[in-house]
Amino acid sequence: MLYTIAIILLIAWLLGLSVFHLAGALIHLVLLVAIVLFLIGLFQRRSV
Repeated sequence: MLYTIAIILLIAWLLGLSVFHLAGALIHLVLLVAIVLFLIGLFQRRSV
């Protein structure tokens, strides 16, 4: 019983590690796009 719980937790940990690693990369990508769009909007307002 204890080995079964340990294996389930290990599998859940590995799946969570890979999913959150991918989600972290996507969050950084979205933040980068948001900053670039903010800067473009800021420069366009100043030039007008």
